[in-house]
Amino acid sequence: MDFVILGCGSSMGVPRPDGFFGNCDPKNKKNYRTRCSGLIKTSDENILIDTSPDLRQQLLRHKIKKIDKVLYSHIHADQTHGINDLRSFFINSRKQVNVYADKITSKYLKNTFSYIFKSFSKEYPATLRLNSLPKTILTKNNNKKIFIKSIIVEHGNVKSNCFIINKKLAYISDVSKIYEKDFKYFKNLKYLIIDCLWYNYHPSHFNLETSLNVIKKFKPKNAILTNLSPVLDYKILKKLLPKNVIPAHDGLTLKL
Repeated sequence: MDFVILGCGSSMGVPRPDGFFGNCDPKNKKNYRTRCSGLIKTSDENILIDTSPDLRQQLLRHKIKKIDKVLYSHIHADQTHGINDLRSFFINSRKQVNVYADKITSKYLKNTFSYIFKSFSKEYPATLRLNSLPKTILTKNNNKKIFIKSIIVEHGNVKSNCFIINKKLAYISDVSKIYEKDFKYFKNLKYLIIDCLWYNYHPSHFNLETSLNVIKKFKPKNAILTNLSPVLDYKILKKLLPKNVIPAHDGLTLKL
């Protein structure tokens, strides 16, 4: 089973649409970052976390021919606005793709992308099926059960869901606070993928100092920083990190 970081960039990616690289060296390919999304690849299923506006590019780059489930972390555009690209998987299979979201995100998706969830005619059928995000999602890998746990965290003035895969990997792409009652789920993981927007304080995201403090508290074997803005150059950031912590880059694949 693999976890693929399809994109690790902040809400406008790196470079931004206006070509702004910030501190990032454009000669380093690892500084080219699409918006955040992840893929859980088991022997049975491909499970997508979020549909970033760069989803089409991410799917083509990794030659992903099917998506079985989609899990949404939260309502923001950089996590949802690539949803239209999922229609291609319905065209191939003629089966609706199951997507899972919390109440607020579900309402937003239905209101904004109603044509995806509602059949208007034979020519324009519903291509996705919207489901309530459960606390635990079940899948399989080589006939073994795999449990994906969803946990609510704060992300500024909204709630976001992070995902823990088989008690081995946690994916927390957007976070400003993790509730103490949930600390136990994040301890001693093989991989902790965690939000790290930039160096300074931000009301909706962890910065470098906060991310490293959380990593120190939870003690994963390995940690990966994601949601990286143009402020954070890959090589410069990597030099500042402990040995078991690295910056993410698009396409980074982790074995579980």
